Amino acid sequence: MKLKSLQILKKPKFFGLLSTLIACLVIIPFIAFPAFSATQKASIQFVSPTWVAQNSKNANLRILDVRNVPLDYISGHVPNAVNIADSAFRGPQSGLPVQYWNSRKLGEIFTNSGVNNNSRVLVYSDGRDILGATMVAYLLERSGLRDIAVLDGGYKDYKAIQPVTREFPKYKPGKFVVRDNPSVRVSLDEVKKSIGKPGVSMIDPRPEKLFRGEEDVFIRNGHIPGAVNIPWVTFTQPDNPHKLKSLEEIKQILAQKRISPSSDIIVTCSTGREATLQYVVLKHLLGYPKVRIYEGSWTEYSSYPDLPIATGAGQVS
Repeated sequence: MKLKSLQILKKPKFFGLLSTLIACLVIIPFIAFPAFSATQKASIQFVSPTWVAQNSKNANLRILDVRNVPLDYISGHVPNAVNIADSAFRGPQSGLPVQYWNSRKLGEIFTNSGVNNNSRVLVYSDGRDILGATMVAYLLERSGLRDIAVLDGGYKDYKAIQPVTREFPKYKPGKFVVRDNPSVRVSLDEVKKSIGKPGVSMIDPRPEKLFRGEEDVFIRNGHIPGAVNIPWVTFTQPDNPHKLKSLEEIKQILAQKRISPSSDIIVTCSTGREATLQYVVLKHLLGYPKVRIYEGSWTEYSSYPDLPIATGAGQVS
């Protein structure tokens, strides 16, 4: 019996089958759970209410309504939209408030919302909460999703020309595996090394008074030395903050502030939420090649008493 077994093992056909089996065992995990690759570029676009209507029957499209008040969603929403408040994506971490949840929890939130790794996801909110919509779009990109859209004009513009519903969608949650993409963000250590570094531009989109340190909100008030203040509202329409100005107007704003496409751009704000609007616009709509977010932003930076701050026109203290 042993001799017969040895003869089988020596046959070329057996080794061919064995090689195939080993190759499958090695390759399959990478097919099921691929790591994020720099070549797998994500796309975040702003789309119109008409685009939503035209793509509404796409079975692969998941729509996330990220308004923070549940009754706003219950009283009317885009058909097939799932409500998950943008505030649900953040919480305390090491004593700091409103930090993004870890990958495991983000994966659970997206899974429960019906998103899987191959989904095409549209995010919308309303009014000034465009920041919540761009924040969730950013977190989808950060988590490895590649096909993302934000509703230009938000719920207000959609409701004006398209039918809305009060019916809740029916779907079976799949599985969303977070494939972390660290290239979209910088750490506090990287920010410290970037202060005053040639070729690095820091944009702070907070209101002017908060940027200048004229409002007493944080333990220490002001901004990171060298940061340029471009309030996020300057990118949006006055009558509907959920709708962007033309890209030409935005380019002029950036040029006036001497923000160059060739710069290494870091966007930093109060809590990492405001920064996402300008991140999406600069990186995905204007095509600036290197734009990243400092997620900890002023909430984290200001909590370190030894770090330099600037106030007013930029005096370091």
